[in-house]
Amino acid sequence: MKRIEYFITQTATYQFARIIRAQSKDFFETFGRMSIRFFEVLKYILTGQFSYKHIIEQCNKFAIDSLPITLTIVSMTSIILAVQVAPEMVKQGGANFIGGLLAIVTVREMGTIMTGFAIISMIGSSMASEIATMKVTDQVSAMKVLHVPPVKYLFVPRIIAGALMMPIITTVASTIGIFCGGFVSSLTSRFRVFQNIINIV
Repeated sequence: MKRIEYFITQTATYQFARIIRAQSKDFFETFGRMSIRFFEVLKYILTGQFSYKHIIEQCNKFAIDSLPITLTIVSMTSIILAVQVAPEMVKQGGANFIGGLLAIVTVREMGTIMTGFAIISMIGSSMASEIATMKVTDQVSAMKVLHVPPVKYLFVPRIIAGALMMPIITTVASTIGIFCGGFVSSLTSRFRVFQNIINIV
């Protein structure tokens, strides 16, 4: 019986099942902790237990600090899209529709996605490293000893600031992206038309 159990434990199916079980356990534990923190944050927000000063500080990080990289990413993506789309649209006789196409793509998809990437890469990583450093240096434990809820002090201002600033940043970035893409597409279209005239002549 022991030999059979040994051979079973050495099979790939058994090892795969063990990995799936361990990963599922970690996933549900993490999801459970996230759900608990979410309801704690929701409780503090609904009861109005938050500091406006901390929210303004986090809004400054979200909006002012992340705006340059966000505008750069969205603008460059719009310019690349314009450079790729404009010549083909001119060839097909749809030069008048380039601006509308870029506006639709930027507002519906590209502006939101690229803004989210910029916020995650800059603000999200900085917040995660900040909280992790506080956890390692026992600052979170000190807050608990002083009866200061870490969720109320660390999570609530960041979540409220993100909910307030993300629509504003997305709107500004999409607007700048439309202007940059439209400007480049107009130049590309004029250059293509001028080149076609030269070829005809």
